[in-house]
Amino acid sequence: MNKKFDISLEKQEQIDRGKRIKYIRENELKLNKSDLAKKIGISSQFLGLVEEGKGNLMYRSIRLLRDLSGHSADYIIFGLDDSVLDKAKQYMEYFSEDELRNGINILNDLVYLLKNKKN
Repeated sequence: MNKKFDISLEKQEQIDRGKRIKYIRENELKLNKSDLAKKIGISSQFLGLVEEGKGNLMYRSIRLLRDLSGHSADYIIFGLDDSVLDKAKQYMEYFSEDELRNGINILNDLVYLLKNKKN
């Protein structure tokens, strides 16, 4: 059974992504449209369309925005909390590869137990 593609969901994600990019530009980078557009290799008019939810950035521009802002591409594109990744990276520095593998196995077991507890 194929899931029907929901165009309204994609449009809402595009609008949300535009709002995130505008927020990053205005509140974190403190740049006007023209300055950010130059830094990520697009026109200020196109950046305006992206921020309004009427356009999408290409890979190169997302990568440049990621490098400028310090946010992950997952945050820029999907709104995923990138602070979780930063915390995980900090914790991972304290453990060996074997200890991390054991931790992942324990986490897998915990997920299994929690899923089966619901049933």
